Amino acid sequence: CRMEDLSVDEFPGMHRYASPQGRADLVAAIVERIRHRTGVPVEPGQVLVTAGATGALGAVAGATLDPGDEVVLLAPYWPLIPGIVRSFRGVPVPVPLFGALDTPEAALEAVDAVLSERTIALYFNTPNNPTGLVLPKPIQEALIEWASRHGLWVLADEVYEDYTYRGEHGYTLPLAPERTFSIHSFSKAFGMAGNRCGYVVGPAEVMPSVGKVGTHTFYSTPTASQIAGRRALDGRGDRWVSEMRRRYQEIGDAAAERLGVPRPEGSQFLFLDVAERLDESGLLGFLEECAREGLFLAPGPSFGPCPTSVRLCYTAAEPAVTRRGIEVLAGLLTRRTR
Repeated sequence: CRMEDLSVDEFPGMHRYASPQGRADLVAAIVERIRHRTGVPVEPGQVLVTAGATGALGAVAGATLDPGDEVVLLAPYWPLIPGIVRSFRGVPVPVPLFGALDTPEAALEAVDAVLSERTIALYFNTPNNPTGLVLPKPIQEALIEWASRHGLWVLADEVYEDYTYRGEHGYTLPLAPERTFSIHSFSKAFGMAGNRCGYVVGPAEVMPSVGKVGTHTFYSTPTASQIAGRRALDGRGDRWVSEMRRRYQEIGDAAAERLGVPRPEGSQFLFLDVAERLDESGLLGFLEECAREGLFLAPGPSFGPCPTSVRLCYTAAEPAVTRRGIEVLAGLLTRRTR
């Protein structure tokens, strides 16, 4: 599935533009995959191959938002989504949920509190980046019913769908296919982040508009990346995922145990509230101290209203390097214990 496995001799058009929708063979494979995984009888016209999941979310935002429209973001969230919403003159509205609310009733109360006449969409990311949590099915179902009742679009960011270690990843598309945009990524599923290849599956009547935005932003996804993505969907990618899922869970569990936090349910991250370890230098001082020891963590405010949290990615380096970083963080947390 790697770029080094491709050649112009085998794929003569790999350095040419592809169709703005995506290569026909890749679109067909995506249709088959979505039908198999969700049971929803999607058609090729409901698929757009995109420049990563970022391109997918941007194309959906451009097709659905008018200036001033509000998008409810279940937080903590993937850090680029507020900027994508703002890029199309929308208004991101964060609602803390992951790790904060654990019942459908509480979730509905929280989203009801921010609902306005300008609310147009609901966004969530599960398995979640940054918390490593999986949205429980009862909460997911309640939120989709709420969105349907209020006529909202649903942006279901499912790029970590293949990395669920505990519980079950519930696909959103079967719950409300008429209003759901399912976002997927070869970057996260198959370790192809630099290839910039993802896709979105959405309602047939809206996807032409999504495609127009894609055409006028990234035009088409790199052809060689699509060829690699197609090869990943022929079975080779799933074999790779099976092995990497085991490795990721192993290192994630070890990190959680060493740091004294719950084991991750999915994705590739741990999210730690370090409020009790902060001094007068605040979160920035803590991150700078980590950096001086060669450990780089993402600041919590990048993911929403999380002023004293940090995100650790335990798949960003080889396991031996990651384990050294975990030891650095554990030592730092111990030294800073009040």
